[in-house]
Amino acid sequence: MEIPPKSPDGSEKSPQSKELLTSNTASTLCISSRSESVWTSASRSKWDIYHKPVIVVSVGAAVFLFGIVITSLSCIQTENKKVYKMCGPAFLSLGLMLLVCGLVWIPIIRKKQKQRQKSQFLQSLKSFFFNR
Repeated sequence: MEIPPKSPDGSEKSPQSKELLTSNTASTLCISSRSESVWTSASRSKWDIYHKPVIVVSVGAAVFLFGIVITSLSCIQTENKKVYKMCGPAFLSLGLMLLVCGLVWIPIIRKKQKQRQKSQFLQSLKSFFFNR
């Protein structure tokens, strides 16, 4: 005789009762979607659009400046010179990488915004002419 497996929380439910449970799949998909929802047409502020690349650019600039300070300390101080010579260029390259990634990200977002505006305009024209 087969014994049905127990659920992880310890409560035993029959397969019929599991089927009766409501599913939040549709709402979960809308919430977890990475792209902007088609159903919401609320305009977003500039900060909502550009906050991620601005943060990446500012962190990259800070790390880059920290790398400049650490590298210059290797020239000025005599003790721990090897540590400064190893860490300085690492921070310089990491900061420069973040800075460039953030600066490249901004035009990509602008291009996507223009494409989205064109798409919305074409959708409104299409609905205007075909819904008559």
